Amino acid sequence: MAPVLFLALGCAPVDSSTAGGGDEPTPTESSSESSAPPEVDPAACAADKVKTPGTLTIGTDSPAYDPWFSDNDPTNGKGFESAVAYAVAEKLGFASDAVTWTKVPFNSSYAPGPKKFDFDINQISISAARAKVVDFSDGYYAASQAVIMLKGDNAEGVSSVAQLKGLKLGAQTGTTSLTAIRDVIQPDSDPVVFKDTSAAKQALLNGQVDGILADLPTAFYITAVEIPKGTIVGQFQPETGEQEEFGMLFEKGSPLVECVNQALAALTEDGTLDSIEQQWLSDVVDVPELTP
Repeated sequence: MAPVLFLALGCAPVDSSTAGGGDEPTPTESSSESSAPPEVDPAACAADKVKTPGTLTIGTDSPAYDPWFSDNDPTNGKGFESAVAYAVAEKLGFASDAVTWTKVPFNSSYAPGPKKFDFDINQISISAARAKVVDFSDGYYAASQAVIMLKGDNAEGVSSVAQLKGLKLGAQTGTTSLTAIRDVIQPDSDPVVFKDTSAAKQALLNGQVDGILADLPTAFYITAVEIPKGTIVGQFQPETGEQEEFGMLFEKGSPLVECVNQALAALTEDGTLDSIEQQWLSDVVDVPELTP
């Protein structure tokens, strides 16, 4: 990755069935076509393409963590992904009271088959493996992986991915963080797989692991709010020189993808997406980039 970008204050929960076998995030590969010109009206596009006429149904997991959602309530419009979802909904012609949320466990969101949502937003990394069975919007956020350790001797002097190989590391099941441990770090011992981020954090505090991985915004929140004695020792990209991106996820073949891409293009063009990012992921901190 190029110079450190740093917005701050996420976990990009990857197909656990392929987590050790090449499901690397490929941000430039999306199953949808590139964004339509901003002058195309997303609302006109979306009017007859939602599952329930007059209602936009959005999926996400529960609990829904900060800074992506606030107070575990995606309906309040607070938190980066909640705010993005409502901004997209508005561009698609749906007022906030026409938006309904449904619980979708992370790992089931990208399983093959029909979906009960129009799109899912849950820090889902765009990947070629997932795009075989679901569709993605264009990316709405780019994040790198971060390594969280407790402050102290073990965390001192870590400046490369190679220095992590001898450590006991863990991450949430089904995430690109877990894939990054297996495929990029390739530690001497098998990574510890956790049901969710809360379990991973507790294991770090209990000394069951030397470090845990999460996407950078989540790592900022963990170390700033939840584990003050934790520290981010560095960040890296899962694939050399490529930026991991989060995309909204759709049922394969959904005609709504093009409409959402139009909405995202308009939100990028008018500065709304950047403004939301600044509001919810705004702390700028110089996190070192780990060398190979």
